[in-house]
Amino acid sequence: MSTPYPFTAVVGQDDLRLALLLNAVSPRVGGVLVRGEKGTAKSTAVRALAALMPETEVVPGCRFSCDPAAPDPSCPDGPHESRPGVRRPTALVELPVGASEDRLVGALDIERALAEGVKAFEPGLLADAHRGILYVDEVNLLNDHLVDLLLDAAAMGASYVEREGVSVRHAARFLLVGTMNPEEGELRPQLLDRFGLTVEVKASREPDQRVEVVRRRLAYDDAPEEFAARWAGEEAAVRQRIVEARELLPSVRLGDAALRQIAATCAAFEVDGMRADIVMARTATALAAWAGRTDVLAEDVRQAALLALPHRRRRNPFDAPGLDEDRLDETLEQFGGQDGDGDGAGNDDGDGDGDGPGPGGGPGGRPEPDGGPPGDGDAAARPGADGAGEPQAGPGGGAGEQVPARASEPFRTKVLSVPGVGEGAAGRRSRARTERGRTTGAHRPRGALTKLHLAATVRAAAPHQRVRGRSGPGLVVRRDDLRQAVREGHESNLVLFVVDASGSMAARQRMSAVKGAVLSLLLDAYRRRDKVGLVTFRGTAAEVALPPTSSVDVAAARLESLPTGGRTPLAAGLLRAHDVLRVERLRDPARRPLVVVVTDGRATGGPEPVALAGRAARLLAAEGTACVVVDCEAGPVRLGLAGQLADELGGTAVTPAELRADSIAGVVRDVQGAGTRRAA
Repeated sequence: MSTPYPFTAVVGQDDLRLALLLNAVSPRVGGVLVRGEKGTAKSTAVRALAALMPETEVVPGCRFSCDPAAPDPSCPDGPHESRPGVRRPTALVELPVGASEDRLVGALDIERALAEGVKAFEPGLLADAHRGILYVDEVNLLNDHLVDLLLDAAAMGASYVEREGVSVRHAARFLLVGTMNPEEGELRPQLLDRFGLTVEVKASREPDQRVEVVRRRLAYDDAPEEFAARWAGEEAAVRQRIVEARELLPSVRLGDAALRQIAATCAAFEVDGMRADIVMARTATALAAWAGRTDVLAEDVRQAALLALPHRRRRNPFDAPGLDEDRLDETLEQFGGQDGDGDGAGNDDGDGDGDGPGPGGGPGGRPEPDGGPPGDGDAAARPGADGAGEPQAGPGGGAGEQVPARASEPFRTKVLSVPGVGEGAAGRRSRARTERGRTTGAHRPRGALTKLHLAATVRAAAPHQRVRGRSGPGLVVRRDDLRQAVREGHESNLVLFVVDASGSMAARQRMSAVKGAVLSLLLDAYRRRDKVGLVTFRGTAAEVALPPTSSVDVAAARLESLPTGGRTPLAAGLLRAHDVLRVERLRDPARRPLVVVVTDGRATGGPEPVALAGRAARLLAAEGTACVVVDCEAGPVRLGLAGQLADELGGTAVTPAELRADSIAGVVRDVQGAGTRRAA
C-alpha cells in the first residue's frame, strides 16, 4: 500500500482542511463538497484525511462493518453474537464516475431469490463505506439518479435495495466528500443543498506559498515514507484532537442566542427550506468541540454560515456561490446576545480560549465570496452583471467590430429533441433506451442482469417445469430463463450552437434578443443534462468559442462577451460545426447531437457564398444530424433565407418568439417531423 501524503503537510487551503475535519468530528454535519480548479490538492487532502482518522472497531467477518458495541439489527450478515471486535484503519471508498447502480447499492441474486426465496445479497460501495469515508471525485459528472441514491443514503444512514418485491436494508453511515471542477458542469441546486458544507479552493497567488507546495511535493515523490515520517508528530496530534473533539461533542451547548443568530442568518440570506439551519447548528457545535469549548460562540456561527450557506444561495446555473460578509456581520450583531443566558453566543470579538477553529489551531480562513468558474472573467462577464465588457479581437475583426451586447432576459423554451430512439447517457431531452424509465419489452441479458422483467422470465421458465422435476409450489428458474427489461426513458444530447456574429446581426437590440434566446436554450440544456458547445462565425472565418462541455456557466460567459461585426461566412460556421461533431463522435459515439444554428440566413464574403453554404448544409444533412435554425431575420421585408437554410439542413426553422414555451405548439413536432422526412 502506498504511503499517503500527510494531511498536515497540505499547504494553505484552510477552509478545505477545516471542513473535512469538522465532518470527521461530526459526520452528521452532512459531508462536504469541494469546488475548485484542477491541481488544487482536492483529492490529496481527502485521501490524506483517511489516514488521519482514528481506527474503527468492527465485528469480525461482517461485510457491513457493524460496530461490536451496537451492531445493526437489520444487518444482512447478522444477527451478530457478542464477541470482541477487531480494529482496522478507517475505510476510504472511492466511487467511480462510471459506476452502475448495482455497484453503488449492491445487487440481489435474482435467480436464487425467485427459485429459493433466499436473499443472496452482494454488497455495494455504500456497504463498504459504512463508518468510513465515501469519496466521489468529479461528483458533478455522476449520473443524477446515482447522486440521488448516494445523498438519500447519506441523509437516512441506511441503504435500501428493492428488486421485484425482494428487499434488503443495511446501515450506511459515512463521511461523504465530493470534489468537482465547476468548469466541467454544475450540480443541480437541489443536489447542492444536500451537501452539508461547500468550500471553494483556488491555487495560491503568493510565490512563497507556491514554492513551498512544490518543495513539499517533490520531497514526497522522492521519498514518501521519509517525508511522512517527518510529519508523523503533527499527524498524531491532529488525530488525537479529533478523538477529543468527538468525546466533547455531546457536551457542547447550543444556546438560544446562537440558535436565534442561525435562524436570522438563514432568513436574511433567503435560503430555501430548513436544511441550512440544521446544518449550521451542527457545524457550529462541531466548531466549538474542535476548539475545545462547550459553548457555541458567535464566531462559530459566523464560520458555520461561511461554510454552509454560499452554495444554498445558488438559484440557477449562472449564479456564482458566495456570501456578503458585511451583511452576515450585521445580521449576527443585530441578533446576538439577546437572551442573556451567558452562553457567549453574542460575543463577536471571538475571545474564547485562543484555540480557534482552524485545522492547525488558526482561524480557518474565509471562503472567497466570488466562487465563479476560474478563468472566465470577473462578474462583469456573467449574465446579468453590470457592463458589457471591452471589445475583443476575433476572426475578421477590425473597424466593423462592435462592443458586445448584453443578453436580454432569458425565458423558458420549448423542447427541441433529436428524432428516433438513442442509447446515450441518461438525461431529459430525447427518447432513448435507458436503465431507468418505462418498460417496453424484454430480451436475454447481455452480461450481468440489472433490471429483471418478471413476467417475461416466468413465461420463459413455465414450459420447462415438468422436465425440471418441479414437485412443489416454487418455480424452478434457471439462468437461461432470466429476461432483462428493456426500458425507455430520455437521454442527454450534445447541443452545438452555431451563432452568427457578423455585421448583419450586430444591431444592439437585435443581438441582445439573439443572445437572450441562446441563453434561454443554454438554461434548457442545463436542466436536461446536455453537453453544450459554441461555434461562432464572423469576418472571414469561424472559430470554436467553446469546445463541447458540461458547463453551461462557461458557455454563457463566452456568449456574453461575444463581439460582432464583419461579413457572414455561413459556410465556414457550418463546416466548423461538422468538424466538431466528427471529433465528438469519436469521443462519445452514443451521444447524439442537436445543432442549433442562430442566424438570419445571409451568407457573404468569398466566391459564391450562398452556394458554398448550401453545400455545407447538405453535408450535415447527409450524416443525419438533427438541426434547428433560429431565424433572426428582422424588419418589414423578410427574404426567408433562414428557412431555406433549414430546408438544406433537413431541419426546421423557428423564430425566437416561437421558442417560448407559451407560444406556437408545434416546435417539437416540427423538429421530429423534419427528421422523419430526412430519413425517408
